[in-house]
Amino acid sequence: MRSYSKFAESYGSVQVVTGVATADNIQLIQMLFDGLIESLASARGHIQNKSIEDKSKALSRAGRIVVGLQGALDFERGGELAQNLNELYSYVTRRLFHINAHNDLVALEEVKSLIVDISQAWQTLPSLLTDTSRKTHYSN
Repeated sequence: MRSYSKFAESYGSVQVVTGVATADNIQLIQMLFDGLIESLASARGHIQNKSIEDKSKALSRAGRIVVGLQGALDFERGGELAQNLNELYSYVTRRLFHINAHNDLVALEEVKSLIVDISQAWQTLPSLLTDTSRKTHYSN
């Protein structure tokens, strides 16, 4: 329940409420990734349109989402993978500051690409868990 609360708090901080009450942890993480990708796309448009205040808001929202993802990591159960994700999220946070300070669209694309890759991995997780539970069920 504690991890669910972390996800819900992070999600609430980015003002997205649809589906949170009934979503499981994997869905919540995916929703955070969706919001992060949306924020990065928004920041890109604001940089291109020279809308500095809106760019900063979009990147701030992206940063809050990254902090939420980072805070949801379970280092005990996640081991090396959780540590690697923690380091990646720290890197992404540093890049977001750089993007905000320099309006760097190349860095923004780099961050977006990293996040899309991780998001796609999360999208495959439910099917992997189902396959694993079937194999465990049939092997007994």
